[in-house]
Amino acid sequence: MEPAAFYHGGSRRLQEAFGTRELAGHLARKYVTDALEDDHVRWISGADAVFVATVSPDGQPDCSYKGGLPGFVRVVDQRTLEIPSYDGNGMYRTLGNAAASGRVGLLFLFPELPAKLRVNGTSAVSRDAGGHQGAEAVLRIRVEQVFENCPRYLHDPATGTHSAHCPRPEYTPPAPAWKQKPEYDTLLPR
Repeated sequence: MEPAAFYHGGSRRLQEAFGTRELAGHLARKYVTDALEDDHVRWISGADAVFVATVSPDGQPDCSYKGGLPGFVRVVDQRTLEIPSYDGNGMYRTLGNAAASGRVGLLFLFPELPAKLRVNGTSAVSRDAGGHQGAEAVLRIRVEQVFENCPRYLHDPATGTHSAHCPRPEYTPPAPAWKQKPEYDTLLPR
């Protein structure tokens, strides 16, 4: 994806200030897509949770955890996802925001994988559960941006061990493996 389509002025100004504009441009062009790849489909199809970010019509952000049995997020195709909405507290902040603004951001974490997957897109809300067992509505997302994030700060969910990359007193975290790849030699800030 071209950087101009992925980053806004605020992101670009900070990239300039921190010396990462070329790196950010490379990442957008090489790793941001407009459709799920086969690995992403497999990961999401086995996921039992997703974090859903929305924005209200007056610009107030909201982030919600949605959970279910593995596969509760349905991959309709590589550009379409469905998230069932189960009985909850009746506030309907996620669905209300999604219906009003039509924009949504998803974050998937996979306990068995050292990976974070982000999906951004447009949304629609349907009161027709469409075969999602126990759902009262469905959030349908049209995928526009998909990208994996560096997983170095993920903690080990099985052991509770904190990431070795987390800064702490009297400790120098190791460099992430991805920064050692030759493709980044001229892109990393010095």
